[in-house]
Amino acid sequence: MINKIDILAIGVHPDDIELGCGGTIVKHIHLGFTLGAIDLTQGELGTRGSAEIRLKEAEASKKLMGLKFRENLGFEDGFVTADNKAYQLEIVKRIRKYQPDIVLCNAINDRHPDHPRSASLVATACFLAGLTKIKTEFDGGVQSAFRPKQVLHYIQWKPIKPDFVIDITGYMDAKLAAVKAYRSQFHDPTSSEPETLISSKQFLDSVSYRASDLGRLIGVEYAEGFTSDKLIGLDRLDHLL
Repeated sequence: MINKIDILAIGVHPDDIELGCGGTIVKHIHLGFTLGAIDLTQGELGTRGSAEIRLKEAEASKKLMGLKFRENLGFEDGFVTADNKAYQLEIVKRIRKYQPDIVLCNAINDRHPDHPRSASLVATACFLAGLTKIKTEFDGGVQSAFRPKQVLHYIQWKPIKPDFVIDITGYMDAKLAAVKAYRSQFHDPTSSEPETLISSKQFLDSVSYRASDLGRLIGVEYAEGFTSDKLIGLDRLDHLL
């Protein structure tokens, strides 16, 4: 069965999509696009929280953003690799099921090794999903080949130069609310959990600062940046900001 959507956001860990492209997600839902999300792992190796807690937080964030669905594929946290055939095929099945025109996924280079490996894994799976000789079945039905038009990578820890940015002015509060749904991971002065690089108030402040700085560069209040494996084309010049 095909459940066609416009945009599919994929993150290797719960909270990746909120931090990387949460504003873009909420904006496009408000514009009438249909969006869903897939978390590849449960983030079970994280210092704070647990897999069970993070699943509940991901569900809360899903509702805040207005996603049509959110799946967790249960891949092994810390050991996601781009050449894992079983992982590739599981993503291929979802690409063929949801047939997104655009896929948003992890950063191409980052501090956490799962992020670039996931970026490569998802990009590879999106290509493979379009090959007719790769046969897959889902929910008892044979699937047809399908390849997204665009695979875009959001920016995470490292300050990668974006190929383009999306104006998220008016959606920054919604992005931060979705991020803060992960109470186990981010700044909470009442928490007794160990401190990490992302649990400080400074880190949350940096999320807003980066969006503000990218917005400054294009003359808006807030923006999120993306890179693309292929050249981006426009159909008309007056769509530029």
